[in-house]
Amino acid sequence: MDVPLLGEWNRASPLRYTWPAMSRRVVISGLGAVTGFGMGASALWEGLLAGETSLRRIEGFDASSFPCGLAAEAPDFSARKLVPKSYRKAVKVMARDIELAVGAAHDLVEDAGLITKASESDEAPTFEPSRVGCHIGAGLINCEIAEVTMALATARRDDGLFDPSAWGDGAIDNLPPLWLLKYLPNMLACHVTILHDARGPSNTITCAEASGLLSVGESMRVVQRGHADMCFSGGAESKINPVGIVRMSLVDRLANTNGSDDGLAYVRPFDAEATGSLMGEGAGLVCIEELESARKRGARIYAEVTGFGAGQSPRSGDAQRRSGGYANAINAALRQAGVSPSDIDAIVPHASGIPEMDESESCALRAVFGDHLAETPMVTLTPAIGETMAGSGALALCAGALCAHHQTLPARLHTGNPPEDLQVGATTQRDARLRNILVCTNALGGQNAALVLSPV
Repeated sequence: MDVPLLGEWNRASPLRYTWPAMSRRVVISGLGAVTGFGMGASALWEGLLAGETSLRRIEGFDASSFPCGLAAEAPDFSARKLVPKSYRKAVKVMARDIELAVGAAHDLVEDAGLITKASESDEAPTFEPSRVGCHIGAGLINCEIAEVTMALATARRDDGLFDPSAWGDGAIDNLPPLWLLKYLPNMLACHVTILHDARGPSNTITCAEASGLLSVGESMRVVQRGHADMCFSGGAESKINPVGIVRMSLVDRLANTNGSDDGLAYVRPFDAEATGSLMGEGAGLVCIEELESARKRGARIYAEVTGFGAGQSPRSGDAQRRSGGYANAINAALRQAGVSPSDIDAIVPHASGIPEMDESESCALRAVFGDHLAETPMVTLTPAIGETMAGSGALALCAGALCAHHQTLPARLHTGNPPEDLQVGATTQRDARLRNILVCTNALGGQNAALVLSPV
């Protein structure tokens, strides 16, 4: 393939660096997911089609004293079951977020029909390792309470309070030796690249819920300009632990569940009366591949990624002000895809169920789509799998790709009163003609991202 690996220095203008033309077409040729529905993108799809929810009482720790006691945990999941025997010791230094990413990558490899180093096969890898990239969005990984408290206990004063001096003088040394390696956000991509011998461009983006889509956008550009032929791309995060739940409670993102077992009573996207959302842990990765490469190896192509856009919004002010960057991101994706708002047949939005975020999202969608918005069906994931933070955009992309591939809209859950101009009310699954699908999200820090999926 006659594609330069690097750009060239522009001798006519020494201050310019000329990149190869970004003309290569990019498709999604594999999906990987771990959600409250279990292991696999197929489990996510089946749960969405059936109109089920994975929100339930938290079992991973005793949450009885927390205002919010419901979440969507991935059941019976461990990366130890999925990695080669020679790599199982490494799972000891994987935080839950890392394990989720490793699980999604395993699912992606199987779904895409790839041979990688982790396949432990006698066959040659599907791609030359230097042509495989990896971009995985991550969040602020929460430490495990047991590991920290064992060290903190050695830094107490006689009255039982924490002594910062004692901590610095030696108590910190009582943390496990490799403690930090479990909590660096780039370790998600690190373990995936080591396992699958991906030696191409790699990066980590930490922009809350926008992380996954921003990572896919980066992978898209890397493949377009010829620096890789395939990328592992997406995001993963778990906030379902004491530290994560406390953090989300302090920023008023979680509903007070009052001992209830009914998650759907609280997660109600775009409902002005909603009081907050519920956490979910999840990972979504997609195989971003150059079109001719996918065709040559006979891969299943879910959809082409035809447009990408990103934007930044201020975190203060009214919904109109906070929605500007989001609308810019959507418009940029539509322009690159060469489509108008009326060409979009379905939207997979963030639809977090957090009133402030839903308000700015609906404002952005109305600004872009106008009257056409009321005619455009939406696919909402949060009532089914919770707010998965860095995993949310990538899981939304997995859902969008499955909708495009099956020409089907899954069931939708909603127990509240959404606005009439937003198609987010409860429905059952139905067939649909889906030419172009918009996947978009806003985020806690004001970041926004949008992608357009189109048929090949």
